[in-house]
Amino acid sequence: MPPTQPGEIDLSDLRLFAEGIPHFAFARLRSAAPVYGNPGRDGGFWALTRHEDVCAVNRDSRRFSSERRGVMTFDQRLLSKGASTGPARSGGLEGGRAEPGPRMMIEIDPPRHTRYRSLVNRGFTPRMVATLEPRMREIARLAVDEAVALRRFDFAERLANRLPVQMICELVGVPREDQRMVEELSDRIQAGAAQGAAGGGIADAEIAELCAYANRLGEEKRRELAGGREPHDIVTTLLSADVDGHALSPAEFALFFLLLTVAGNETTRSALSGGALALARNPEQWALLRARPELLERAVEEVLRFSSPILYMARTATCDVEIRGEKIREGERVVLWYASANFDEAVFADPLRFDVARTPNEHVAFGAGGPHFCLGASLARLEVRVMLGELARRVSELRLAGPVVHAGSNFSNGILSLPLEVAVA
Repeated sequence: MPPTQPGEIDLSDLRLFAEGIPHFAFARLRSAAPVYGNPGRDGGFWALTRHEDVCAVNRDSRRFSSERRGVMTFDQRLLSKGASTGPARSGGLEGGRAEPGPRMMIEIDPPRHTRYRSLVNRGFTPRMVATLEPRMREIARLAVDEAVALRRFDFAERLANRLPVQMICELVGVPREDQRMVEELSDRIQAGAAQGAAGGGIADAEIAELCAYANRLGEEKRRELAGGREPHDIVTTLLSADVDGHALSPAEFALFFLLLTVAGNETTRSALSGGALALARNPEQWALLRARPELLERAVEEVLRFSSPILYMARTATCDVEIRGEKIREGERVVLWYASANFDEAVFADPLRFDVARTPNEHVAFGAGGPHFCLGASLARLEVRVMLGELARRVSELRLAGPVVHAGSNFSNGILSLPLEVAVA
């Protein structure tokens, strides 16, 4: 029997996420304990479950740090100072503060984060993303045609995995012969995040290997730039970027590559699989979308809300603060549950209903504003839109054809297997 009282709920227990988002638990917390002291390792954490609170803390980087203890529900081992070819690990925290040194952009506070983001923004302008659409459509059309020809296939494996990883690899200039290796390392690193939440080990070897590969790729791109070649992918654009005399160091570049290939890949895959599952379970919504293609943009936003690919991000209080009468002390971890905020009854009418025509739709699938709003939001939206459009072109019906296997993570709302049977339009 699922827990019914707030004190019985433990959001660090991965069993709660065995079938995806535990809506019953979040609904109970939003109602009875919206600022909830969750037990757990490393001192536990405060869980924020209401849309209003998640948005407020997400935007307040002065009082809530991404850097001091990282962005997970557990203390992360930190990168050592001067890491270059791979993230050597260091001993932990000193006085509750992160050691200086290279970190991923999602784990950096302003003003350092502002400089870092100014550099990498050059590769994600609307103009840059728009240039990708023709190639993206080509990849999606081929993948959909091949899958639909089978009539019955695993959507997670054949479609959700294919477009994001291939687009990310092409975006960053990974040669075709290396793309499978990058995909496999990305998958193992993502699995390591779930193991870390459960008290297991992080995928150190895979992280080091992917960072080492990134630096080899970066060295090759730097040689091309030195030879007078113009930037033609995001990697070369990043390496040629300069803000106030600063460029990305090799370690910063390696970690950005890690973030892009792991997070950029996994989040869109989760959104695509979650969207396909929702559409298969709500055939009238698929019929509506096909009958009214002008709803495609709204459908993309509903897929993002309903799938909530990243379930949470954590922050650390930099001072004593009070939220809804609960006193949070400096150094305590505060977890922003996007997966709960996206189903807050105070913001979304009938939130458990999947509605491709929903408007307004103020979801927080990409974060809730502030300095850490997802850099790749426009890219992810385009990927979901292109894939949904290609499916609508070829498929008249989507039906579940077997059991759905969820990743069982409390961080990424992934689906490992989604058997579907389709009828051709």
